[in-house]
Amino acid sequence: MKSIVFAVCSIPLLVLGWDVANEIRLPGSTFGPDPAEAVVDLLGIWTIRFLLITLSISTFARIFKRPEIVSFRRTVGLWTFAYACLHFLGYFTLLAEYSFSAWLEDFSDRTYITAGMAALVLLIPLAITSTRNWQRLLGRRWRSLHALIYPAALAALLHILWAAKASLLDVSMYGFTLAILFAERIVVRIRRRQDKGVVNG
Repeated sequence: MKSIVFAVCSIPLLVLGWDVANEIRLPGSTFGPDPAEAVVDLLGIWTIRFLLITLSISTFARIFKRPEIVSFRRTVGLWTFAYACLHFLGYFTLLAEYSFSAWLEDFSDRTYITAGMAALVLLIPLAITSTRNWQRLLGRRWRSLHALIYPAALAALLHILWAAKASLLDVSMYGFTLAILFAERIVVRIRRRQDKGVVNG
């Protein structure tokens, strides 16, 4: 089943690769007047989509009482990180044209670049420590570390909002989805504390 999830997560990248091949063959046929920016934007959009899907897995597992689907979270999470890296790589190569000075200028002057970099940096330790060995090694600290996905999601949402690359409807849907996922987690924590209080009482 994990192999199916892996294959599904790769579909947007494969479609993008096909579109890039068509664009090379027939310039202007797929991405419009600015192909480089279109490719970077698409990678960014799929990054936040997969980030939201990653967060949704635990929620769906709890709501539908299917704890086994949590095992897919790591696969989707790693794909999220992969898309985030490709998004940055696309920006650095196609838009900044390999210029560290241009990137540093954008990082300091453009808030959406700063937010995007913050999201990427926050995802790095999550990707590194996603294995069970790291989970055993870190123990309870593993959950605390992986709570970084929440500020990463907020930073990603701000990145796409401030960049104004997606429609207002899309950004609103991403924000609404993120708010629901956060609210569900807050409710779960409150209930757990109440249950502990009943047991201790």
